[in-house]
Amino acid sequence: MRIGILGGTFDPVHAGHIFVAEEARLRLSLERVLFIPAGNPWLKVDRTISSARDRVEMVRLAIAKHEHFRLCTVEVDRGGPSYTVDTVDELRHKLGDQEFYLILGRDSFTELPMWKEPERLVGMCRLVVVPRLGSNLPELGEVAARINGMREQDVVTLDSPMIGISSSGIRDRVARGLPIDYLVPGEVEKYIIAHGLYRGDRD
Repeated sequence: MRIGILGGTFDPVHAGHIFVAEEARLRLSLERVLFIPAGNPWLKVDRTISSARDRVEMVRLAIAKHEHFRLCTVEVDRGGPSYTVDTVDELRHKLGDQEFYLILGRDSFTELPMWKEPERLVGMCRLVVVPRLGSNLPELGEVAARINGMREQDVVTLDSPMIGISSSGIRDRVARGLPIDYLVPGEVEKYIIAHGLYRGDRD
């Protein structure tokens, strides 16, 4: 079985995440895509993030109507810093001999050599790199040269969709009292309003 992995802080999950997951599913013939909210994202220790409960619930609401998407809370349940290599390793033990496709945005792919045990990570799954509106993808060879055992042919680059939505931009709009219609699924927007998330959040 081919399984996609889309991890992130999801603060909040937005329409771009859904679009990317569906595009990857269709293009790579994935049977399902796992949405994995980070428990304690080690690269974001410089800012306050919403509670795991809120972020998990927003993902649950966002993907509820998508039959091929699943919420996976392994990182929240595990506690401690959220390292992708530990997550993929845990999924391999739980789900058995599957083909895993790790879906990454441009920024995450560029930072990959700084992640925990990137050499072991690229040996456990294929990488799927998604472009971002307004920024170029890094040269695969440049990243591969910094990770032992990584080959350019092990990386799948999607030339679309080009997404210009960001969670930080959504938080900023909420803080300024601007609408976020169509930027997040409707149920997620209702949750943000009902729970007073991101008011005054301008980081």
